[in-house]
Amino acid sequence: MAKFKKVLGLLALLVVLVGAVCVWEKYAHDTVRFLTPQNIRNLLPWIGLFGILSLAQSFVIITGGIDLSVGSVVALVAIVTSILMRDHGWPPAAAIPVGLALCAAIGAWHGTLVSKARMQPFVVTLCGLFFYRGVARLITVDTTRGFGGPLEFPTLKWLGGGFIPNTGMSMVSVPFVTMLFFAVLVGAYLHFTPNGRHLFAIGANEDAAKFSGINVGRAKIVAYTLCSLLTGVGGLLIAFNVNSIGPTDFGSFYELYAIAGVVLGGCSLRGGTGNIAGVVVGASLIVVLKNLVNILEIPSQLEYVVIGGAILLGVFADESLKRRAVARL
Repeated sequence: MAKFKKVLGLLALLVVLVGAVCVWEKYAHDTVRFLTPQNIRNLLPWIGLFGILSLAQSFVIITGGIDLSVGSVVALVAIVTSILMRDHGWPPAAAIPVGLALCAAIGAWHGTLVSKARMQPFVVTLCGLFFYRGVARLITVDTTRGFGGPLEFPTLKWLGGGFIPNTGMSMVSVPFVTMLFFAVLVGAYLHFTPNGRHLFAIGANEDAAKFSGINVGRAKIVAYTLCSLLTGVGGLLIAFNVNSIGPTDFGSFYELYAIAGVVLGGCSLRGGTGNIAGVVVGASLIVVLKNLVNILEIPSQLEYVVIGGAILLGVFADESLKRRAVARL
């Protein structure tokens, strides 16, 4: 019930925020740009794309870990896949699984270092952030990659930014639907399977989980593997959408957006709590905030200030509510 109330609170915050902006727009400019069909069409794909990255991050944050290498993994998988398809002529059916297998191997490596070598997730994934970005720059010699002109790989580009049906002003975004599909899968895994519930138990109290018979090391390896694998899916969809992959900046700060969506969605950075519906709403809130910065004509240099302030307020409110709940007990 408490988790349900938290999701409703996030939805209410999102509605109030959008409503306030619409009222201000109507008063200041006698128009409401946020609710125009074109703006909604621009928003939904990116809610879906960043939502997938947040869903991936939830696997490790629930265990009390974190993955700071998301942006670099996104760049590496996109670049490797584009090189295989464009330079070596591999079909998508072969190149994409290789790229995703690379992501899974990265995640398994992170999980092994965290669980077997007892290294801190922050350190392991921070090193990965630098390492994978460096590899991406090395194999491209700092040149921008992509998936060719508009007529090349149209199905892949439709998956990254198309609509259903792909005509007119349809509002059904393919990435958004894809995000909802993965949200159902991730939610079912985390909330309704023993292995998923083990991740919550590890985040709540790792020693207790170990003494209760949970294979903590294996569970962490699985969590980090699933995180990187789903990050790879999101990264490829983003690459198909933008079709311009600069090894130095593609995916930069994406790990922060992913973490922000999870934290705003109610997952504690200490681990042990969270739900997927909240993560979806939290990721949506991040994208809406980015959009409102443009709508309100706030200088783009202040974008991260606005998002950082929103995250801080969200975490502060969450901690305050928890303390009040404990005090009532």
